[in-house]
Amino acid sequence: MDTAPEPFLLLEADEAPRLEAAPPLLPAAALVRRRSAPALAGVLVLGASFLVLWGAWLVSSLFDRWNVLGWLGLASLVVALALIGLGISREFRNLWALRRVDHLRAELASGEINRIQHAAQRWLEALPEHTGILPALAATDTPDAILALLRSGPGKELQEATDMLGRSAALQSVAIVAATPSPALDVLTVGWCGVRLIRQVAVLYGMRPGVLGTVALLQK
Repeated sequence: MDTAPEPFLLLEADEAPRLEAAPPLLPAAALVRRRSAPALAGVLVLGASFLVLWGAWLVSSLFDRWNVLGWLGLASLVVALALIGLGISREFRNLWALRRVDHLRAELASGEINRIQHAAQRWLEALPEHTGILPALAATDTPDAILALLRSGPGKELQEATDMLGRSAALQSVAIVAATPSPALDVLTVGWCGVRLIRQVAVLYGMRPGVLGTVALLQK
């Protein structure tokens, strides 16, 4: 007589818990205060002072030779320094814009209605094509409703545009890799496509990253 137990299934009424952690509503990057770098500041001041002193010496030498040459050299030096200052100011403005993005993400994830509404309004003001939902945003009175409005409106359109840019960059990378015979060139071209994609996505979200801004985005 066979006394082996028959197989059976034990069914549970409740659903099994998720094995992976549920994603947060809006992941926010932790705001970490960066320490100042006195060595880097010293190098920048030294380089700037060397450039100014060298320009002053050159202009004074030109004035010793001929006044016209001196005035031309002075005008050229002033224009060059003004352009360099303009470029530096743009870079610092772009870096400040990146810090503002981190602050807006933290505000949107705060859970407080006033902070979320203010952050959403500031973000939409940077996207002129999506300012049409500002009246609806002002009439919303719960944090979840504001986040749902952002996701269904500009968030959805921006995600679709980002996906399109990603597919285009992938196709370009494949075509370039197929056309280049060297593996080193493949690495350079794929890296260039990746950096270009990051800059395009940043422009899509209302930013104009420069060299330092692009490096900061790559670090993220």
